[in-house]
Amino acid sequence: MSKSQHTGAGTPSLRLLRVGENVRHAISMILARGDVQDPDLERASVTVSEVRVSPDLRNATIFVMPLGGDKKGVITKALNKNTAFIRGEMSKVVHMKYMPKLTFKLDESFDEASHIDTLLKTPKVAQDLMINSTEPDDQQEQ
Repeated sequence: MSKSQHTGAGTPSLRLLRVGENVRHAISMILARGDVQDPDLERASVTVSEVRVSPDLRNATIFVMPLGGDKKGVITKALNKNTAFIRGEMSKVVHMKYMPKLTFKLDESFDEASHIDTLLKTPKVAQDLMINSTEPDDQQEQ
């Protein structure tokens, strides 16, 4: 019987994280070299922020963010159009029994972090944070 690919808390196992990181490095290298011959990707700088691999290692979701933030939809569409080529180039670098099917998605975490930062800087929230930070330690524990 094989071990579960996920830990008890629903987080990916160390193996899945390691495979995802290897795939991320390979795709980053392919995109940095400019191997993909697509007019939409010709002068685009793309950051590969995360790769999530399915427990059976057959599918990988790659989260990307174009630097400069322009043409987000065009770049993800071009990457998804060229997945066969990228998988072929990736197979030269990452040695796996099955090369995962790639799906490129726009990474929304940068926008989400910016939104949270903006909320934290609003006067109402800043006032609440100041009140909480000036309370004595014994009141905060209750």
